[in-house]
Formats: sequence, C-alpha cells, structure tokens
Amino acid sequence: MGNLKNRTNFALTTKTNEQKNYMSRHSRHTSQTGIYHVMLRGTNHQPIFEKKEDYQRFVRLLRNIASPQEGPNRPSASHCSIGAYCLMPDSVHLLIKEEAHNISEVIRKLALRYAIYYNDKYHHSGELFQDRFKSEPVNDETQFLTLLSYIHQLPVAARLCYHVEDYDWSSWREYINAANRVSDFCAVSKVCDRIPRQHLIKQVNTPLPKALLVHSFDRYRGFVPDASVIEFFRTTFHVKSPKDIKQYPSQQRYKMLKEAKAFGASVRQLSRLTAMSEYFITHAGSKKKL
Repeated sequence: MGNLKNRTNFALTTKTNEQKNYMSRHSRHTSQTGIYHVMLRGTNHQPIFEKKEDYQRFVRLLRNIASPQEGPNRPSASHCSIGAYCLMPDSVHLLIKEEAHNISEVIRKLALRYAIYYNDKYHHSGELFQDRFKSEPVNDETQFLTLLSYIHQLPVAARLCYHVEDYDWSSWREYINAANRVSDFCAVSKVCDRIPRQHLIKQVNTPLPKALLVHSFDRYRGFVPDASVIEFFRTTFHVKSPKDIKQYPSQQRYKMLKEAKAFGASVRQLSRLTAMSEYFITHAGSKKKL
C-alpha cells in the first residue's frame, strides 16, 4: 500500500527541526510523519473513568483539541488531528498527529484538564495519571493500520464487549458511519480518502494475534473491569459492596478473595475495591499463616 506519508492526508509532512529538538529533550522517539500512538494510564492501574459522564467529559476535551474554538463560531487552528481513540476504564489510547501544537504540549494540557475535573468531582488527591504519557512514532502505513486495529480491538480483548462496533467509547463508530454522516471530530475522511473504508472495516474486524494485543507498554489480556468484579461478589456471595467483605469471618473472607482471584481480579484491584491490604489478599486461601 506504500508509505503512509505518500498515501494519507493524515500525515503529509515531516516535523521541523524545532519540533524534533523539543521531542528529543523529552527523550521521545520522533515520528517522521508527526503521527504517534499515545497512551495515558491511571496510576497503579486505577480507574480514570467512573461514570458515563466522565467518558463524555474526556471526549469533549478530545473534540476541543481537534477543533478548538477561539470564540463564538470562530474555530482556531487544530492543536492536533485525531485518527483514532479508545477510552478504557484505566487508560486512554490515541492515534494522533501533531498540527499547530507539539504532541507533548497537547497531551500535557489534556491530562491536566481532565485530572482537575476528576479530582474535583471525586475529591481525589495525588497523581491521577501514571508518570508521563507513553508514545511511539508511527512512520508507515502498515504500522498505522495495525495500530488502528489494535486501538479499536482493545475493548474486545479486555472482554468489555463482543464486537468492536459495540463499544461506546472509541472512535470506531465514526468510521463505520462515515458513509452516512460527517465525522464527529476524528480525521476519518482524511484516512478514508486514501485507504478504502471497506478495507479499514475488514482490517479492524480481523482479530489481531494475541502477541500484538499484549503491547509493549500495555497489558490488557486477563483484565477484568471493576464492574465485573463487583457483580461477581454480588451474584456469587450476595455482597452488596466489596467493602462489606471485611465484616465476614476470616475464613469466609479468604474463600471470597480466593475465588475472586480465580475469577480474574488482580490483587491490587481487590485491595482497592475492598479496602483491605494487598498482603492479606495475596495470601488469602494460601497455607501461609497471616
């Protein structure tokens, strides 16, 4: 299919020396096309989206950086172009192209604005996002298509849905509806101008090998959402809230936690949901005396 630079309007230019120097100061690999796969993750894998309105707020922030407004009906230059996004319970994945602003500046502002909203709403203190955001350059069309598939297949790999089009918080619906309406804010038309939409649909609906889905800086295989763990306790042990487990006798607590771990819940996740120590949960059901 050729080089991405020559095929897609989503990446027509290479970066200037000034932009490259800015990136190098931050020890990031520079994309020759200006396109990056970016990931923001919650500290210690904690959820960064608790309710529907949290996802909606982040989507509005994404729309604003892709189509910012200087004033009433006066759009300014795009901070960046967004080729794809997926909001997972504890992380955000973006396929993003630098435009008027440097990628580090854009993501830093995006994370800060959402963190202010989240911390104020949930009275949260401390860092919401883990370290700096992670990024990798996208320099050719094969890599672009693979990442487009990867980002949209994450909810399926995480068992949050059965089909990519069923997930509410990704950009894939913009792609499958592109023939019927104007895209919301992603650069769908620019991508589809060069890569046939039917080819994209086939590509994204073809499951990637598991080795690719377990990304170099991502680990979704075996991930069980908090909501699934809470529902597991409710249906299996008739517990209204995981924090109620502390009220049960120790042997019964051990049994609940052991079965929850077998269900797929992580120790850190159970510690957060039950307000019990990771040490206690780690050894629940073991022969080691606590």
